[in-house]
Amino acid sequence: MDNFSPCHGGSVFAVLVGASQVLGLVSVVLTGVWMGHYRGGFAWDGSAQEFNLHPLCMVLGLIFLHGDAILVYRVFRNEAKKHVKLLHGTIHLLALIISIIGVVAVFDFHKATKIQDMYSLHSWCGMVTIILFCLQWVLGLLFFLFPVASSWLRAAYLPIHVFCGLSLLVMAIGTSLLGITEKLLFGIMSTYSQFAPEGVLANILGILLVLYGVALVYLITREEYRRISNPEEESLSVHFKNLTESGLPTTP
Repeated sequence: MDNFSPCHGGSVFAVLVGASQVLGLVSVVLTGVWMGHYRGGFAWDGSAQEFNLHPLCMVLGLIFLHGDAILVYRVFRNEAKKHVKLLHGTIHLLALIISIIGVVAVFDFHKATKIQDMYSLHSWCGMVTIILFCLQWVLGLLFFLFPVASSWLRAAYLPIHVFCGLSLLVMAIGTSLLGITEKLLFGIMSTYSQFAPEGVLANILGILLVLYGVALVYLITREEYRRISNPEEESLSVHFKNLTESGLPTTP
């Protein structure tokens, strides 16, 4: 039984990670199908087709890539910590760039069509989320990837960084659900209650986003999937040499 348990746990972990990736990828694909097939495709000309880039970029960047950036600390928990940190920061940077493109697209569309900005709950939640996401990335860069703070300050900030990362993922998914509902009410209000195919597809997208978030939160919060500190890595790190003495956590 002792030999079976780790193998069984590893199998469950692999299945959960695989399921999360399927959920995330299908969510991105469905967003592309929704905007491409039902909403007329994509462009960068101030038209409704430019707006269509907004939901695609936000689902891809602020949800899927954001979630995967967090997940790398679980998937590669036995790899060299410096490499995992670099991958974590790089994926987050890519997610940030794609998300900013999505935000620019919607503001550009509103400007071209003279639509008022920032009046809906979706836009308020979205702006708060993207601003906090930018701040989270900058602080992660300064505290962990290219640390400028003292070791005790980084150790104190680490649990806050982990909590904020997961919270921002939940906020991004919640904001997306608001956006999906808003888009459906604006676009197909007269047929939405009649189970129009576009509405059904968008509803399925929303459910998949929730399931992706649930899978990520489960994987990140399970103690058995947490990265185990490597004493050799800690001894090689001058910046973290006093971290173990304080008894504070050293890995997210």
